[in-house]
Parts: sequence; C-alpha cells; structure tokens
Amino acid sequence: MNRTWHDASVELVDGYSVIDADGTATASVPAVRVAVEGGFAHLDIPGTAVVQIVSAPAVRLITYRTERASD
Repeated sequence: MNRTWHDASVELVDGYSVIDADGTATASVPAVRVAVEGGFAHLDIPGTAVVQIVSAPAVRLITYRTERASD
C-alpha cells in the first residue's frame, strides 16, 4: 500500500509527544510530512531520519493545504 504524504503541521494531545530534530520531546511540530493510515499518523519530521507513528487519539490537530480545482 502506498501512503499519501502531506506537508503539514501537527499538534498532539497533552501527555503525548514525539522527538524533534534536536532530540527533544515535543507535542507541536510546525513542519512535518504526515500520512494517515489505519488509525495512525505517520510523522516524518525533518532531521530525525525516522518515521514516528502516533495513534489517532494522540492527535489534536493536523493542518495541511490541499490543491483545489477552480470553480
């Protein structure tokens, strides 16, 4: 299965965190590639060299732009 990746920002619910490029635990990632699959968000954070996976209940908000056709 091919994942669809989006350039996004991600905020996690209090009590959840991922590791940023500096090795620090954070609940807010302003620039990340994200793919949602089977109730999990796959987070490819620049500078970490790994994909971190969080469950859907850990996610407060994912924001990304879409391309829309003109009406």
